[in-house]
Amino acid sequence: MLAFSTCWNNSRHSDGEAMVDEILEFGIDHLELSHGMTITKLPGIQKAFEEGKFTCVGVHNYFPSPVEVMIDAPDAYEFTSHRAFDRQRAMEMTERTLEVAGRFKARYLVLHMGSVPLKSSKWTKPLTNLVGDGQRDTPGYAAERLAFVRKREKVAPLYYQRAIDALEHFGELAKKHGVKLAIESRSRFEDMPTEREMLRLQQHFADHPWIGYWHDFGHVQLKHNLGLLDHSEWLESMQPYTIGAHVHDVQWPARDHRVPFTGELDYKKLLEYFPKDCPLTWELSPTRKSAEIREALAVWRHLFPERC
Repeated sequence: MLAFSTCWNNSRHSDGEAMVDEILEFGIDHLELSHGMTITKLPGIQKAFEEGKFTCVGVHNYFPSPVEVMIDAPDAYEFTSHRAFDRQRAMEMTERTLEVAGRFKARYLVLHMGSVPLKSSKWTKPLTNLVGDGQRDTPGYAAERLAFVRKREKVAPLYYQRAIDALEHFGELAKKHGVKLAIESRSRFEDMPTEREMLRLQQHFADHPWIGYWHDFGHVQLKHNLGLLDHSEWLESMQPYTIGAHVHDVQWPARDHRVPFTGELDYKKLLEYFPKDCPLTWELSPTRKSAEIREALAVWRHLFPERC
């Protein structure tokens, strides 16, 4: 199923219906209502939904944004935070988002589970710079990467448990509202969960029908480029848990949320690991132009008619 995220044009609109109408011009009427949405746009979105203009395939936490957060910041509050207030606010806002998702009859709610207290400026960013300088296959890079992995695993257990506890809490609410909790793969190794933690998390909830895995093509490719995983092998291991995906491309080594077919991803190979009817939601940068998107959609529809 081909879908499209409102993250692409949310910032350009003050009226929710006009935002929806712009996406409908691509010939797509399955939408993901994304984070960064002010509450003032809800009436227009609701109007478009009630008129049958679109189907809400999913929602991305937090939706709408917390009123006190003035920018698009889906990680403003984290389930893993050392601040009790932030953890509580994350719980409250997620409960509210689940309720809204239920009203829009969404299939899924994309969740960020938090992070560990390691600065990306000290770890992920320097590794990315080394890869960009052509040093990924050097002994020095391998040593830096291993040191990062060891440091990350040493501090992780507390934050992993907080993520598990949050999901235990939301499981019954997800069932109540008929919305699956889609735990998203993240782009930074500091984020929670890593792929190793994600596999443990999904195994922990393997018998829970309302919790699953949400694949982000760009995020996982960034880690592939850092030599932290193999994209295809990772998807194969996650097949039993996969709900759907955010689709975008990556320009080497770390520019993601590009339009499909403008980067390095081999969609034909990677799509083999997805259920035929699962949502494949294009999540593109607001800087991408309509003409570029139209061209890519034409290619997608030609190559993957069964995925439309």
